[in-house]
Amino acid sequence: MSAATENDPIALSTPLSAETCASLRAGDSVLLSGAVFTARDMAHRRMFEALRRGLPLPVDLSVSTLFYAAPSPTPAGRVIGSIGPTTSYRMDAFTPALLEHGLKAMIGKGNRSPEVIDAIRNAGAVYFGAIGGIAALLSQCVTDVELVAYEDLGPEAIRKLTVVNLPLIVINDAQGGDLYRAEQEKWRIL
Repeated sequence: MSAATENDPIALSTPLSAETCASLRAGDSVLLSGAVFTARDMAHRRMFEALRRGLPLPVDLSVSTLFYAAPSPTPAGRVIGSIGPTTSYRMDAFTPALLEHGLKAMIGKGNRSPEVIDAIRNAGAVYFGAIGGIAALLSQCVTDVELVAYEDLGPEAIRKLTVVNLPLIVINDAQGGDLYRAEQEKWRIL
């Protein structure tokens, strides 16, 4: 992690340590580099079922950042097609179990359930928000793609992405901070 001034984003590299996660606060801007793994609804369900059955997972959660995304087809001459975040609450039923098994970071869009926010705090993890609607721009942060698991899921298969300076914001931090709730309270008119 590199130091930043109040308005500068924090440069982070994966895998994220427990200390790094603990240092982040809701509202921090981040530029993330390193490996992240795409995983959406069906991949989450399969990992959840594998955990329930005591089977190994296709990724080591303790060193993984999961990106709730699926790329569009890759155009000629590009590394990846457009790739933007999907709505995170669709993963909420599976997230506490993944956090209990070591997951430290997630990337998506939208708010999380109170149960997931508690699980994030209990695990010392972090939930990053990525901006929706700029998937073509986000794809420019991806320098390499590798299929990892669940190829039969097509675009929703788990892929390892190598990213450079992926722009994110901390939505939920390891202390229970919630950017959405804080901003709603700040602007609440009584």
